[in-house]
Amino acid sequence: MGVNLAKGQRIQLEKSLTLAMVGLGWDVKKFDGGADFDLDASAFLLGPNGKVSRDEDFIFYSNLRSRGDAVIHTGDNRTGAGDGDDEQIIINFTKVPGDVSRIVVTVTIYEAEARRQNFGQVINAYVRVAKMANEKDFAGEEVLRFDLGEDFSTETALVICEIYRHENDWKFSAVGAGYSGGLAALCRSFGIDVA
Repeated sequence: MGVNLAKGQRIQLEKSLTLAMVGLGWDVKKFDGGADFDLDASAFLLGPNGKVSRDEDFIFYSNLRSRGDAVIHTGDNRTGAGDGDDEQIIINFTKVPGDVSRIVVTVTIYEAEARRQNFGQVINAYVRVAKMANEKDFAGEEVLRFDLGEDFSTETALVICEIYRHENDWKFSAVGAGYSGGLAALCRSFGIDVA
């Protein structure tokens, strides 16, 4: 069992952690809405200026691999049903380009406004980082976990965590910040031009 973090806490990742699985999970409260919830994990690979340098540095359900396969999204789970991780992102730290200083992991609600959905209707959200023995080890050895709690009401996008370079090491920051405007707002914030 890994370390449990609270919002705002930071921790240095072990130098031996070269291949990591970032697992994200959530449940939806019982409600009478007509549409299913489709939550989507994404990763933004940011330079020192806090922006992506190219579109390939935005990893999501329509772009599953970053340049050089440093970050790989394992696929879109459209229902969130079942136990365990709902979506997973694999990070190979040995392949992360030198111009990437931060990897920001987010979760958004697909078509949240049209479906009248928000993170106030989501419970048991978490992120965990597991050390993978190899590229097929999707369970891994959990090294840390951050349970988000129930702090959100009308938000449609969450920045869950950041994994960032500090000198020659990688650190994890438990962010847990909510935003309005969904995925488009996050894209604009991180320098991606959206229509």
